[in-house]
Amino acid sequence: MSTARLACAAYIRTSTDDQQSPEDSRRWQLDIATRLVGSAGGQIVAVYHDIDVTRELPWSRRPEASRLLKDAADPKRRWSALVIAEPQRAFSGGQFQLVFPQLTHYGVELWVPELGGRIDPDSEGHEMLMSLFGGLSKAERRRLQIRTRNAM
Repeated sequence: MSTARLACAAYIRTSTDDQQSPEDSRRWQLDIATRLVGSAGGQIVAVYHDIDVTRELPWSRRPEASRLLKDAADPKRRWSALVIAEPQRAFSGGQFQLVFPQLTHYGVELWVPELGGRIDPDSEGHEMLMSLFGGLSKAERRRLQIRTRNAM
């Protein structure tokens, strides 16, 4: 019987909007990610952490997200799954629909706490939920921008 552990990468993002230190943000996001994959015997072996990068930027223009996508294309990468502790921090608008097919193409599973684990690429319900997170994220960003402008 195989005792191989699921090797996972974690993507986390810290913005200046939440007035949180990158270290604190990294710690609590990694805690959520570690608990999620740990419950299935997984282990985080790589972390991609974008700091002070708006969620509005596409993944290809975020330094760590871009590196993650490049690494995902490498068949010799050390991980087979990606865990995101807070999808609303990772995706805005329609970004999920652009990133998820790339991950699926390279055989990378995507895990999020809201689903209790892996996103099923064949589930319309999972896709709808992730699209909802993108829409909510975009709306939250707009509210923050309005509050910031009004405070000036």
